[in-house]
Order: sequence, then C-alpha cells, then structure tokens
Amino acid sequence: MHRYALTMGIRMVCFLLMALVPLGWWTWAFAAGAIVLPYLAVVYANAGSDSTATTVESPVLQLAETAGPDPTKTVEDAPEVITVRERGDDPS
Repeated sequence: MHRYALTMGIRMVCFLLMALVPLGWWTWAFAAGAIVLPYLAVVYANAGSDSTATTVESPVLQLAETAGPDPTKTVEDAPEVITVRERGDDPS
C-alpha cells in the first residue's frame, strides 16, 4: 500500500509540474510520467505480495493432525490418501 501511495504521489507531482512548466520537452516528460506511473504503481505494489515463502504440505500429516487421538477409531476408519510419486528420469 505504501509503494502504491508513493508512486501515485509522484504522479500527482508530475501533473502539477506539467501544468506549471512552460511548454517544452519537460512538459512531455512529465505527461509521460503521469500516464505511465499508474501502471507501474499497480505492478510494483502487487509484486511484493508474492514474496512470502511457500512450503509443500503433506495431506497425510494434516489428516493425522486433524483426526487427533481418538481411541474409538481404527486404522480402517482413516481416509485413504493416494500418493503419486513422479520422477523426471523414469520413462514409464
């Protein structure tokens, strides 16, 4: 949120400078900044949300944790978990 607000603040400055600076190449540079910055602000703000590390979760472990110790349940009562093992070098 802070990145987005900072970038949009810079965009507002570009708009103000575009109106205050006499017509010339600076005016076009500020106009380009005012046009391009919203796109960059969204991309820059969204890029930080994917920075959290993810780990592989095991359904077998999660089922064991959620079931808890229940003396009335047997092994046959447990849900079946199908495990698929893939190998890149296995031709079959």
